[in-house]
Amino acid sequence: MNPNIVETINVAREVAWLPWAVQYFFLIGLSYGAYLLSLPGIVFRRPGWAGISRLALLGALVCGLAAPVALLADLHQPGRFWHFYAYFTPTSWMSWGAFFIPVYLGGLLTYAWLAFRPDLARHAQGGGKFAGLAGVLAYGGHESRGALKAAALLAFVGAALVALYTGAEVAVVQARPLWNTPLLPLQFFITAFAGAVGLALLFNRFSVRDAAANRRMAGVLAATQVVALAVGALWLALGVSGISPVHAQALAEVGPSANWQLSAAWAVAATVLTLVLAWKWPGSGLLIGLLALHSAWMMRWSIFIGGQEVPKTGAGYYTYSLPLGPEGLMGIVGTAGLWVFLFILITTLLPLDRLAAGNTDKAAA
Repeated sequence: MNPNIVETINVAREVAWLPWAVQYFFLIGLSYGAYLLSLPGIVFRRPGWAGISRLALLGALVCGLAAPVALLADLHQPGRFWHFYAYFTPTSWMSWGAFFIPVYLGGLLTYAWLAFRPDLARHAQGGGKFAGLAGVLAYGGHESRGALKAAALLAFVGAALVALYTGAEVAVVQARPLWNTPLLPLQFFITAFAGAVGLALLFNRFSVRDAAANRRMAGVLAATQVVALAVGALWLALGVSGISPVHAQALAEVGPSANWQLSAAWAVAATVLTLVLAWKWPGSGLLIGLLALHSAWMMRWSIFIGGQEVPKTGAGYYTYSLPLGPEGLMGIVGTAGLWVFLFILITTLLPLDRLAAGNTDKAAA
């Protein structure tokens, strides 16, 4: 009797969420994380936080303005963005996000303008490049604490909503056990905030090099790495123990993959290295800042692109190769170029060294 022959056919599928999505989640995460870092010095006037918070607010502004461009590009047909408003779907987190983003950006822009008005006025009085434009934007340059706090509150509500929807719209995908976990939004938030601290560290390094601010931010960064490791350990424990079937299935899907094993080892090593350097050598601001940004990007790339390499049905893994065109490498380079352009534009009116210096008199009040 002839043995039966079973042929298994696995159909490879293109990724639906392109690198544009990674860039959007990376930039918007840095933006709301940096916004939160701006609160101690600008809103609450904590001593020693003025320069840090102002640098953080600059990062929130640049990343927040660049992020929607990546999001529109990820829609494949950007001109149809208005469909989110014309055909609102209450059951879709993405549909809710179309309303949450304007709340956050509107609050952030108003908050940043009110916070930087005195700096714009000083720039206008001192002359130099675009002094006239700075004077117009300053609109008198008066400090309005009440309006500032109101705008900060609006931005806080928007930031919370954006953090919620960007995590939830991925975590609700039941077809992918790797994504379908309440720990994912939490890890998104932690790595976003850590990346924002890293960005502020880089700004500090390339401006006044405030050693005290560097140590303070290094301490915050070290704390975020401890929390990130704890969340990762909890996910692994839930998968290994079998307490959570979803986590166990996710671990079973990615565990045998050499690429995922390497990514996991790399992520843990980078987190531990950042923690040790931030704790033992807080003066290494450039290195730990770059490591924090790297971890924030890597986590999102692994989840979005690597997660789509795990097939919903079938055997084996899909293989993704980064294309060179606008949907791949050129898109990443273009978004980075937009970020650099916005950074140069804003820091021409608000020089980095002036922001980093802060206003110690008011901060101590």
